[in-house]
Amino acid sequence: MSAHLVIGGARSGKSRFAQGLAEAHAGDVTLIVTAEIFDAEMAARVALHRAERPSHWQVIEAASDLPEAIIKACTAGRFVLVDCLTLWLSNVLCTQAEQLERRVHALCDAISTAQGDLVMVSNEVGWSIVPENALARSFRDEQGRLNQRVAMLAQRVTLVAAGLPLKLKDAACS
Repeated sequence: MSAHLVIGGARSGKSRFAQGLAEAHAGDVTLIVTAEIFDAEMAARVALHRAERPSHWQVIEAASDLPEAIIKACTAGRFVLVDCLTLWLSNVLCTQAEQLERRVHALCDAISTAQGDLVMVSNEVGWSIVPENALARSFRDEQGRLNQRVAMLAQRVTLVAAGLPLKLKDAACS
C-alpha cells in the first residue's frame, strides 16, 4: 500500500496534480468524491471537475462515508483518488459533529489498512486570518489536526502551491 497526501491552498493546483498521478497509473482508477451540491456555484465547480477527468474512472460519492468507501475501493493494484478530505470533514462537522473523533479514527484506520495506491487531496486552511466565528475556527483547527494525522500515516506528502509540487515527505526514498 502506498498512501500519498496532496495538500495545498484553494486553487493551488492540488487536484490537478493528484489527477495527473491517477492518469499515470497503468491500472484501474477509482475516484472518491466528497462534495455535495447545494447551490449553483457548487454545481459549476463539480461540473468543471467532471469535465476534466477521464470518463472511464469509477466514481464513488462519499460525502460522509469516506472511511467505508476507502475500505471498499482500495484493493491491490487499484489506484484510489480521494478529492477531498476538506469537504468530508466539513460534512462530518455539519452533520455528525458529536461523532467527529470516531469518524476521524475510522478514516485513519481505513488509510492504514488500504491496499493499492491511495492519493488523498486536502486543503491547507491554517495560513489565513483567524476566522471570526466559532464554527469556522473549529473547522480550521480540526482540518489542521486531520492533515497532521493523515500526513503521519502517508508514505508521501506533497504540498502544491501555484501549481508547483513540493515534496514534503517521501518515505520510499528514506
